[in-house]
Amino acid sequence: MPVITEIADLKRIYKRRVPKMFYDYCESGSWTEQTFRENTSDFDKIYLRQRVALDMANRNTATKMIGQDVSMPVALAPVGLTGMQHYDGEIMAARAAEKFGVPFCLSTMSICSIEDVASHTSKPFWMQVYTLKDDDFMQRLFDRAKEAKCSAAVITVDLQLMGQRHKDIKNGLSAPPKLTPASVANMMTKVQWGLGMLSTKRRFFGNIVGHAKGVTDPSSLSTWTAEAFDQSLDWDRIREFRKMWDGPLIIKGIMDVRDAREALNVGADAIVVSNHGGRQLDGALSSIRALEPIVDAVGDKIEVHIDSGIRSGQDVLKATALGAKGCWIGRAYVYGLGAMGQKGVTQALEVIHKELSASMGLCGHRDITKLDRDILMVPKGFSGDWA
Repeated sequence: MPVITEIADLKRIYKRRVPKMFYDYCESGSWTEQTFRENTSDFDKIYLRQRVALDMANRNTATKMIGQDVSMPVALAPVGLTGMQHYDGEIMAARAAEKFGVPFCLSTMSICSIEDVASHTSKPFWMQVYTLKDDDFMQRLFDRAKEAKCSAAVITVDLQLMGQRHKDIKNGLSAPPKLTPASVANMMTKVQWGLGMLSTKRRFFGNIVGHAKGVTDPSSLSTWTAEAFDQSLDWDRIREFRKMWDGPLIIKGIMDVRDAREALNVGADAIVVSNHGGRQLDGALSSIRALEPIVDAVGDKIEVHIDSGIRSGQDVLKATALGAKGCWIGRAYVYGLGAMGQKGVTQALEVIHKELSASMGLCGHRDITKLDRDILMVPKGFSGDWA
């Protein structure tokens, strides 16, 4: 059994065990992948201020996200196709999150359906939705989430059209995937993954097939997907979605102060500073660079979270010290899931929690809710001094 001490350990095992098509889907960005790379590398530009001879005993990482108790300010972000990284992947990730005491957010483009995840967990999870044209489908999706007792809805607003991801096109990754001789040959080498997939009936998009108009089987899914996303989306349309859901609402995909203010005006309870993991607009700022100006502009009126680039407890510590009330991880938990299933997701959370707690103590703090920017050394102009 390998010794896991960092997220990179899980990534190495994940790369060996999961087909290239799905590894590349997770581990890539759009176009040149500049934003994908800088999402992680920009965290390294922020330094932590070490303090000594201060009481570091009895550290506490527990806090709240949108009023819900969490064991640390971390949530599992919505990731499409999670059930192709490991059989029943969404169910396993949701169970690991539940046991660890952090939120799990299910993607609309999940393999396991809302009902599947609800029937295999005992605590509420969050449901992510896209901004689609079909009002009937959207209303029923919100209604299904309510029936499943989801405790928040997350509207992703940065996918009106798709950024080009070269690896996905070359691998035939689509909805549903287009299998090529090369991808089939690669899948045949991933025996453990293949046996797992053969053991489950959940292999297609459970929230869409049989629920969206005209999508009765996987073959009809690609046409629906190509036409479903609303390129004409505006904030009035988002207000319509707000009327469809009367529970806590999070808007994900905010990278500009002006958009943060608009999200506040439509009645969101939280926003997620996110560039979709570097998978949409290449050449955009990293999320960590975009965070502080947004917190300064709206952080006393709405809860500000962040995702994209978080791979460690130190990243969580830095983002929290810059004002984020929650940090969403996607790739970091997918590495664990693909490597070891539910146990791997748990290990990813354990690694992040251990790093967060120890680093917080070494910065002279015992309570995550009392962190501030004083623990950081941030380069001048880090968040922008643009001409």
